[in-house]
Formats: sequence, C-alpha cells, structure tokens
Amino acid sequence: AQLVESGGGLAQPGGSLRLSCTTSGIQFAVYTTGWYRQAPGKQRELVATITQDNITNYEDSVKGRFTISRDNAKNTVELQMDTLKSEDTGVYYCWAKWWRIDYWGQGIQVTVSS
Repeated sequence: AQLVESGGGLAQPGGSLRLSCTTSGIQFAVYTTGWYRQAPGKQRELVATITQDNITNYEDSVKGRFTISRDNAKNTVELQMDTLKSEDTGVYYCWAKWWRIDYWGQGIQVTVSS
C-alpha cells in the first residue's frame, strides 16, 4: 500500500492550502481515512477524518476552517485548509485505517508564516 501526499508548502496567515493524498494498493472505499499533523516538539495529533460513509470528524482548533473530502473513484482524500494560522505549521500525514490495519503517508510540510 502507498499513500502519497501533495500540496503542502508555505502560506501566509489567513491564507489557504489544499492537501491531497493519493492511495494505491488498498480498497480505499472501505477505509476510514484522514489527516494527522505533527508540530515541532509536539506529538502527532488528529486533524480530520472521514469514514467510508462520509462521516467527518475535526480537531476543535480546525473546525470551521478545514474541510476534509474523499473521492473513492480516484482513491484520494483531500484537506482544504482556509484561514490558516501559524499554529497550523507542521508535518501533515495522510492516514487510512480498516479494522486493525493502519497505513501512513510519509508526510508533507506545511508552514504558515508571514
């Protein structure tokens, strides 16, 4: 299985970025999937998840600013990040889980700075 993130980079506070994760080698449609992030010196934390039934869950600090979506036909999950803040800076990881099986992407850097 492979999960490959794209779309990270540098954004200014108040700006937007869109992350995309392309998966292969898994039956993506049955997986719960989503995004985690890890800021420097901090533990990895959940950002947003979406189930196979399109039920979403967000970490409190991103509610109303981030939107997660999935496209089962393309085996992708995306994260639209708006009104970015400096505290959103970190490495963002794509994640997919089915039953006891977890898969992770390699991570992509997101930096929010003026």
